[in-house]
Amino acid sequence: MERKRRFLWHIFPTYLIITFLSLAAVTWYASGAFRRAYLRQTERDLIARAHLAAALVVQPLRSGAHGDVDRLCKELGARAGTRITVILYSGKVVGDSVEDPGSMDNHGSRAEIKAALSTGMGTSARKSTTTGKEMMYAAVLLRSGQGLDGILRTSAAVTDIEEALDTLRGQILMTGLIIALFAAAISLYVSRRLSRPLEEMRRGAESFAKGELERRLSVAGPLEMDAVADALNHMAEQLSERLETVRRQRNELRAVLSAMTEGVLAVDMEERVISMNEAAARMLECDNRPIQGRHIQELVRNVELQGFIATALLSEDMTESDIRFHDPADTRFFHAQGTLLKSAEGTGTGAVVVLNDMTRVRRLEKVRRDFVANVSHELKTPITAVKGFVETLLDGALENAEDARRFVGIIARHVDRLGAIVDDLLSLSRIEQDRERGAVELVQMPLQGLLEGAVQTCRENARVRQVRIRSVAPPDLAARIQPVLLEQALVNLIDNAVNHSDPGAEVLVEAAAEDGVVVIRVRDHGYGIAKKHLERIFERFYRVDDARSREQGGTGLGLAIVKHIVQAHGGHVTVESSLGKGSTFTIHLPCL
Repeated sequence: MERKRRFLWHIFPTYLIITFLSLAAVTWYASGAFRRAYLRQTERDLIARAHLAAALVVQPLRSGAHGDVDRLCKELGARAGTRITVILYSGKVVGDSVEDPGSMDNHGSRAEIKAALSTGMGTSARKSTTTGKEMMYAAVLLRSGQGLDGILRTSAAVTDIEEALDTLRGQILMTGLIIALFAAAISLYVSRRLSRPLEEMRRGAESFAKGELERRLSVAGPLEMDAVADALNHMAEQLSERLETVRRQRNELRAVLSAMTEGVLAVDMEERVISMNEAAARMLECDNRPIQGRHIQELVRNVELQGFIATALLSEDMTESDIRFHDPADTRFFHAQGTLLKSAEGTGTGAVVVLNDMTRVRRLEKVRRDFVANVSHELKTPITAVKGFVETLLDGALENAEDARRFVGIIARHVDRLGAIVDDLLSLSRIEQDRERGAVELVQMPLQGLLEGAVQTCRENARVRQVRIRSVAPPDLAARIQPVLLEQALVNLIDNAVNHSDPGAEVLVEAAAEDGVVVIRVRDHGYGIAKKHLERIFERFYRVDDARSREQGGTGLGLAIVKHIVQAHGGHVTVESSLGKGSTFTIHLPCL
């Protein structure tokens, strides 16, 4: 990927390139023009010198004094700083200011000589065979009244011209570099002045992108850049207003969704989670995991829910279904409603699923069914027995006094059992009503005497079953209680512990303050309770062992009464038990 450059480095190098190319072009053109002008000037000087020298050498040349011609050439060449050569019409050199004419070859074939013979004057530039240097030559005819006497040629080394031109080029280059530096500085200033507003607008746009929409751009630049800055400021203002509207609507929607007890789940057409409120996260046990954009199959391993979402995405109408979650500890029930989400064009973009947790309702329904079944069973047994013995008596058993007395005794026991059930139901109902009305008056009092009173109440039953009861409580331990109700709850727990203990065992009743809570424990070492029954033993008429409970005379309402009495005190009751090791029931009461 090509690396992006700043605007400054797009403009400034271009200015520099244009400046240097312009200077190079000017230097090249000026150098060439100066060279041509210098060569033309040198050519004119050589021709002028040739004419001046011709006037001096024509006389000795006509008289045939070639030695005087050569001497004169050397004198004139030394004075003029120019090489002077006199050549006869035949091409023979008779005088030269530098070399010995006798050692020089015939010059008749030289270009300037031929041109002079043809036109009267000739010039040329070439490398001299005599000196080995680049030379410029100018030749003129030597004429007298008798006709053509010869040719006089002047010459100068071109290297001198090149040296002069090099000096001139150096001066031009130095001047150009100085101009280029000034041009570069001006270009940099102009480039920065152009790029600075753009850089400011870039930083402003980045701030807008980060959400800093309260910032405003103040760009000092050309009219066009001011217009762009104003447009960006206006855009930021509009974005701020719209984002505030979106933020307010989002917060309102989030508040509504967070306050809902129903779980709300939104997915796209690929079944990826768009949003999920807190209730849905709790229901689906996704509270502590990132959920945005993840596939629903990654978050929830439930075939029924996945199938329901797939159906909702394909259906134009609202869909409903009951979904079960089979957890290792329990089974949860949800009622799901799904609706297809559509865009403005009417195409499906996802689905919204609303989940209602029906687990508690289902459990209450089960408890109600179990309660009806249990109470029917508890009442049917004594009623059936009473009816049977009454029918037996009516069929003639009354005639036998001994049987009649025995049957009436049995009827009396079952009637007593029905009375105990009714009394417990009325007691339970009264406790619930008092609790709802807040009619349970609590007073601050020590617990040691209350525990001893409950133990004394159960002492006779314990003596018959050969079970020891021991109570332990600090004398200064106190709590806000309703003494009669709390003693009734303790009696129920102690009687249960005694009834479910083997002869010779011990039941411990102890009270203590732990972590700001008053706890009262009733611990036995009896049969224990299986783990599957622990969650339901406080339900009305729920029995762990029907035969043993009825044999011991229980109504099945004792623990339910304990639960509601403790709740009326603002506390709760818990149980810990293991089969064959005994049970511990703990009442938790709030401290002041």
